[in-house]
Amino acid sequence: MANQSFISEFLLLEFSAIRELQIAHFCLFLTLYLATLTGNLLIISAVAFDYRLHTPMYFFLMNLAIQDIASVSVLIPKITINYVLNNRYISYSGCVAQVLFFVSFVACDIVLLTVMGYDRYVAICNPLQYELIMNKRACKQMVGIVWIAGFLYGGLHTGGTFASPFCSNVVNQFFCEIPRLLKLACSDLFLAETGALIFSALTGVGILIFIIVTYIQIFSAVLRIPSVQARKKALSTCLPHVIVFSVFVTIGSFAYLRTPPQKPSHLDLAITITYSIIPPLLNPLIYSLRNKEIKNALSKLLHF
Repeated sequence: MANQSFISEFLLLEFSAIRELQIAHFCLFLTLYLATLTGNLLIISAVAFDYRLHTPMYFFLMNLAIQDIASVSVLIPKITINYVLNNRYISYSGCVAQVLFFVSFVACDIVLLTVMGYDRYVAICNPLQYELIMNKRACKQMVGIVWIAGFLYGGLHTGGTFASPFCSNVVNQFFCEIPRLLKLACSDLFLAETGALIFSALTGVGILIFIIVTYIQIFSAVLRIPSVQARKKALSTCLPHVIVFSVFVTIGSFAYLRTPPQKPSHLDLAITITYSIIPPLLNPLIYSLRNKEIKNALSKLLHF
């Protein structure tokens, strides 16, 4: 296929031609999806229905849960439907939408995690000004900026990816992933998207430095707290965010900084699942296991 105009659909990766294995993969993805939905919906419900959690930290956490549900919902339903129908195709417009929404929601996650780091910084390093700085209006504006920035970022990469004509419609991945699509480009227009990816990597490094510097100051402030109980409480609100951000950055960096192999492998599949599905699955577990207020709200919600 020498021209983009002739491509009306893309052919996605087939994990196996054996029907029994296809059913096993279907069950795996469906289980991961339902577990992710359940965990994040519980977080959303706990924050929404418990007035004690109507604070900036939990407001941001609820938005993170919404974004996590959205990011996996862009991918997994299409994958499971393809397994049921024994079909590997996705329409051109569907591929564009998948790239746009997945990249946008992942970008929203990164920006929101940065905002959550700033929230913890103000709460611990400047507690007397916390309510003034992190008031309801400011929090809503921050979340609005998160969503706008995420979708502007997603639109930038989507436009850069699909600006080039494609020489093939065979995507060696189970969803429309930008690095795989760039391999199909048959003109130098894809260099613009490569430049955008480099800019994104530099931006990510900047965010990482910001988070590291922020937490150096946070932990320095925590160590100066005289009360052991107060120190533990402060750490309990910070550690889940540190863990979630570390998992997100580690998995994402490993997935995108490596050179995509010419032929897909089981290891490549495992890495892709890890960075695209596992973080949204783990986030509610990390926050609920490390946070007594979330545990109490969930116990009350589920009548335990």
